[in-house]
Amino acid sequence: MSAGVVLILFFVCLLIAIPISISLGIVSILPGAFDPSFTASATYVIRSMFGGLDSFPLLAVPMFVLSGIIMARGGISKRLFDLFAYFIGKFTAGLPCAVIVTCLFYGAISGSGIATVAAVGSMTIPLLVELGYDKKFITAMVAIAGSLGVIIPPSIPFIMYGMASGVSVSDIFVAGIVPGIMIGFFLMAYAFVYCKRYGEDKEKINAHVDGLRKQGIWKVFKSSFFALLSPIIILGCIYSGVASPTEAAVISVFYSLFISICVYKSLKVQQLYSVFAEGVKTYAPVLFVLAASVAFSRVLTLMQVPQVISGWILDNFTSKVVILIIINIFLLLVGMVMDTTPAILILTPILLPIAQGIGMDSIHFGVMMVVNLAIGFVTPPIGVNLFIASTLTEIPVATISRKVLPMILFFLVALILITFIPQISLCLL
Repeated sequence: MSAGVVLILFFVCLLIAIPISISLGIVSILPGAFDPSFTASATYVIRSMFGGLDSFPLLAVPMFVLSGIIMARGGISKRLFDLFAYFIGKFTAGLPCAVIVTCLFYGAISGSGIATVAAVGSMTIPLLVELGYDKKFITAMVAIAGSLGVIIPPSIPFIMYGMASGVSVSDIFVAGIVPGIMIGFFLMAYAFVYCKRYGEDKEKINAHVDGLRKQGIWKVFKSSFFALLSPIIILGCIYSGVASPTEAAVISVFYSLFISICVYKSLKVQQLYSVFAEGVKTYAPVLFVLAASVAFSRVLTLMQVPQVISGWILDNFTSKVVILIIINIFLLLVGMVMDTTPAILILTPILLPIAQGIGMDSIHFGVMMVVNLAIGFVTPPIGVNLFIASTLTEIPVATISRKVLPMILFFLVALILITFIPQISLCLL
């Protein structure tokens, strides 16, 4: 069976709504089933699935997922938002910008775009609508700012890329800091332009910020201090060499439990069962997709698909700029129809040799790849952040998509800069 037939069958399975993990499993087994001499027999595929999960760095993923859930239940996002609103709330677009900064910090706690949208959106959307902001605008803003959760370290997609490419997870975490902050500033610039054009209800906003300021800076800061400390502890442990990313993920779980139960007392011991159950329900589907993705990527490698595609592109396109544009367009399209985890695990072995063939650093490529797929979080038909935001507000996904389109343009400008200016990603390494 040829590689082209395998890829066509894979997309057919997706089009007829077969779950992606099952689709990957089916097309992984088919080449060996039709050709007994092919190395990847059914036994090989199953061994590859289990072998792919036998990874120490991969253990960080369920830990960061659990830590994000604990922080969400503990009301961490509200404490962070109140602190940022205290300082910048009275400026033009101050509260929308506070939402974006909150997403940046929450992303540094959870490593997940979906968790960021759910935790920050459930608290900030009702509040900002009450303060006079357009509900559709704020919902779209939270949806796209949630994408920062997969760019700011610790990032679950970065862990997946490290697993697929062999690069240091700690290094690619560092590489994501400046791009994530830059995209955050781009989104703030759009929020400023939007609020200048459509105006704000300054009376309600000032009243809300004055209420925070009456509490005093010490009380607001003390309330959010331990939440602010969380990303510092997580990333500090990694970059100081005290702990690996996986060990830091475990530390984040215990830290989030401690501050939620003992310090803030916003989470009861009796609620822990439901928290752990939610963590299992969230991660288990990812685990099946991950196992099947590893097997499928190994089958593609045995069929020499990465070598064929890489050779064809490098033989037919000589311009580095053209090749990078082709890769970016391809990744943007993939992000629209495929979840981040399988996309990274399947495409990294195919696209990374092409990037290296034109002299691109593998860490720089990883950042570019994740930023591309992060845009997929807010582009239909998959657009998981859009669906989460729609669930929170009951606004149709199509409506949110139209409102988020101008923000995606700002995101794309940042992507172009990240692609063609390697120092943005590599300056801290």
